[in-house]
Amino acid sequence: MSTLRILGLLCLLAAGCARQPGPVFQDQVLAFGTVIDITIDGVEPALAEQAGAELEQLLLGWHRDWHAWEPGPLTRVNAALADGQTIQADSALLPLIVEANRLSTLSSGLFNPVIGRLLALWGFQGTPLPEGTLPDPAAIEAWLARAPGVDDITLEGDRLASRNPLAAYDLGGFAKGYAIDRCIEHLRRLGIENAIVNTGGDLRAIGTRSDRRWRIGIRHPREDTIIASIDTDGDDSVFTSGDYERLFSVEDVRYHHILDPRTGYPANGSSAVTVVHDNAAIADAAATALFVAGPDEWQAIAERMGIERVMLVDRDGMIHLTPAMREVITLAKDVIARVRISDPYQARP
Repeated sequence: MSTLRILGLLCLLAAGCARQPGPVFQDQVLAFGTVIDITIDGVEPALAEQAGAELEQLLLGWHRDWHAWEPGPLTRVNAALADGQTIQADSALLPLIVEANRLSTLSSGLFNPVIGRLLALWGFQGTPLPEGTLPDPAAIEAWLARAPGVDDITLEGDRLASRNPLAAYDLGGFAKGYAIDRCIEHLRRLGIENAIVNTGGDLRAIGTRSDRRWRIGIRHPREDTIIASIDTDGDDSVFTSGDYERLFSVEDVRYHHILDPRTGYPANGSSAVTVVHDNAAIADAAATALFVAGPDEWQAIAERMGIERVMLVDRDGMIHLTPAMREVITLAKDVIARVRISDPYQARP
């Protein structure tokens, strides 16, 4: 796999900063099908370069170990599940599976990490569908007749098995967030407290940039502009699931990769969901689950998952905000008239 590394040290001048701006280190790594940007503020160049090199090796290893269709630990697990065999999960993979199962249960199965075979039917694993075609409806119906969930998985120690041969892990809706959390932990072990790890727009930001909060822009789901921005507060993860990220069109109808495991087809009530949380893995999984839940069900799922800061843009362009999200977000002026503030609820821990 090719790797892109761009190393740079920039000296930024920010008016009004409490401390003299220091060097800002920027690095890029190609993994998980996207460019991962690493930004570190205010440390010595040697330490920053060391951190960047170590994160690169970690990210590339996780990309290999967690890949859903290239040969590796996860494909071996899926092959065993399909054959009804029990398999010992690799130590690099097991914690990810355990957490994915937990979050799937909290989301009432709307974040479902074992729909790999359904994603393959739609051409979202490896080889896309031939241009202008859709999956065979009979194949989708056959999958739905035995639709797998994490309740089909048995886990004893590090040994996995499945009661349902259709269960196949694809951790793409969760692995980037989990990896970001591990990267932030590694940076902190090195004594680095001001940084962003950004995987294609989904990120976790800690500390500050020259004593100022990191400002994060949120893409408009239908226009080439920013719909809102968030100033992070010391340690925030910002994740968005949108119907514009991986998609294809057939007869002018858009089909995106966020599939509703209840129907077998792309979820159609939302155009984008942004979640802010202090844990990137939870934010990643929750953004997917709330997108699938749509404007009628998202609050109940958010409460179950302990998510307080949410922005959901529905397919009609209406913006739904939790009260907690309204306190931290700055909306573009031209969208404020289309905002609805949800009723408060008590998010579970």
